Amino acid sequence: MSKFTNWKDFRKELKITPEEEAEIQLEKDLIKAMIKVRKNCNLTQKKLSEKSGIIQPSIAKIEKFARSPQAITLIKLLYPMGYTLKVVPLKQKNKNKDKE
Repeated sequence: MSKFTNWKDFRKELKITPEEEAEIQLEKDLIKAMIKVRKNCNLTQKKLSEKSGIIQPSIAKIEKFARSPQAITLIKLLYPMGYTLKVVPLKQKNKNKDKE
C-alpha cells in the first residue's frame, strides 16, 4: 500500500521546482494546442499519421501525455496542418516594475 493518501502529498515528495513546474506546464500547453489544431483540421490521429509520417500509436501517447514529444516530432506533426513552432519571449510578470 502507498504511503501517500492524496496527490498533494505525493507531489510534495516529488520536490518539483518552480522551473520544472513551468516546463511541465509549457509541454502540456504545446500538446493541448497540437490536439486543438488537429481537431480544427478535422483530422483523426490516423490521418495525421499518414500526413506526418509519425505512427498513430506515438501520436496517441503524446496526446494522452504519456510521452514527451521531441521538438522535431512536434514540427513533423504541425507542418502538414499548416503550423510550426516559434520561439517567443515569455510574458514578464512585472512589466510595469521594469519601466519604473
